Amino acid sequence: MIVVTGATGQLGRLIIKGLLAKLPAAGIIAAVRDPARAADLAALGVQVRRADYTDPSSLDAAFDGARKVLLVSSNELGQRAAQHRNVVEAASRARVELLAYTSVLHADTSALGLAAEHRATEADVRASGLAYSILRNGWYAENYTGGLKAALERGVLMGGAGEGRIAAAARADYAAAAVAVLTAAQAPEQVYELAGDEAFTLAELATETARQGGKPVVFHQLSKQEYRDALLGFGLPAPIAELIADADACAAKGALDDSGHALSRLIGRPSATLAAMVGTAL
Repeated sequence: MIVVTGATGQLGRLIIKGLLAKLPAAGIIAAVRDPARAADLAALGVQVRRADYTDPSSLDAAFDGARKVLLVSSNELGQRAAQHRNVVEAASRARVELLAYTSVLHADTSALGLAAEHRATEADVRASGLAYSILRNGWYAENYTGGLKAALERGVLMGGAGEGRIAAAARADYAAAAVAVLTAAQAPEQVYELAGDEAFTLAELATETARQGGKPVVFHQLSKQEYRDALLGFGLPAPIAELIADADACAAKGALDDSGHALSRLIGRPSATLAAMVGTAL
């Protein structure tokens, strides 16, 4: 039995889909806060179990009989360390053979504001006494490509990363990495630094968007505060706007770059190219 938490999220659904391509559905458990949202997964034969990160008893029930658990990090900023600790403790009580966790690139040294909660969870995972694998996911390309159509219409791509290179990868590539770890015949590595093969600057992203969109697009550099305010103006919640603006400010100093190619080695193919990711978005 392999349990994937947060299975109705964007990453979780991709991981379930990848597991279904390799394993019988009956051996996959989609652990979700609201089972009603996972009716489509249940229809595929996947076991759907309620699992609320704030409800330890629900986690114990969800992990019953599990051999492996993938903890997909919560999206509730500021509450994640405590929520994740509940999952780690439940996995420990279930005595699973492997606990995997989706962390952030270079979590141990990262200047990203969101890295602190990941460091806390990594420490809990190590202290659990379980065999573990930490998937330190780099930046999702979708964090940028999701706004490319609007940038193409405006002719401007805004951001705060300056000339910093960003080794982003598609969400599907990170999902494939999780599937590879969960289905590996041998014990996986304890820590993977996962990032795209092809790092890019936001100016290069703007150029590629213009090339494929057939319209001029220029990159406009903003300060952290200016970018945060712009994101708020677009309707993003304050915590998300702060997270994205902080990430760009850190990216300007190299926080989102990596040249280790661990992701492509793990999934057995190159990660999606910048051109492909832009094409998909447009």
